[in-house]
Amino acid sequence: MIKKLTSNRALVLLLFVVLGIIALQIPINVLAGAKVKFTLFDLFAPVSGAFLGGLVGVFAVILMQLANVIFHGFSGIQTDSILKLVATFRFLPLIFGVLYFALKNKKNDRWILVVPLLSIAAFILHPIGRTVWFYSLFWLLPVAVWPLRKRFIIARSLGSTFTAHAIGGAVWIWAFNMPAAVWVSLIPVVILERSIFALGISASYILVNNILGYLNSVKIIPISFKVDKKYVLKVISHKL
Repeated sequence: MIKKLTSNRALVLLLFVVLGIIALQIPINVLAGAKVKFTLFDLFAPVSGAFLGGLVGVFAVILMQLANVIFHGFSGIQTDSILKLVATFRFLPLIFGVLYFALKNKKNDRWILVVPLLSIAAFILHPIGRTVWFYSLFWLLPVAVWPLRKRFIIARSLGSTFTAHAIGGAVWIWAFNMPAAVWVSLIPVVILERSIFALGISASYILVNNILGYLNSVKIIPISFKVDKKYVLKVISHKL
């Protein structure tokens, strides 16, 4: 993967990593029941795979998170060792969110749909999860919107954010044994939060798509980016 990156591509990767680190510093929400913060990074990271490619996008996300941990350590995170571990590796759900967003809807890409389905199984296997099994129905959304993801960016974003949410939820219930009442109370929160996340991911994609389209049109740097002309402003698209 790294050998295939030209020096120009490496610069683009570096640009995405820098933007991701900046996005990590801008909190937008706090996870209920913990002090783990969601940041602008959670809206920006999934789109990296669409422009860098799935594996390179995942590599970029890992670099962003590792750099953030090196710079800031565990500041702002509870001292509980399990919580530290979960918070440190919170990028794992994002990795699958990145892959869901990046995959091109080919038949052999459908393996990603196994991820939310396995998360449902893991959730229901937990004694508490078994009593609130209906909470895990959220994670059928990535499967439901899969046929629509090429036509609608919001469907693609919903699939991405709920794939990440599925892994996070399955890990969380086994790590912290939150009471059933808490999971039930989170249902309206999840609906609102993930709707905002899906809109934010869609907006991030459209913004980055237009920025890269503009760079293509003015040829500021000697590299051509893959952009989706469907989501490029007319003033830019006619120059591509």
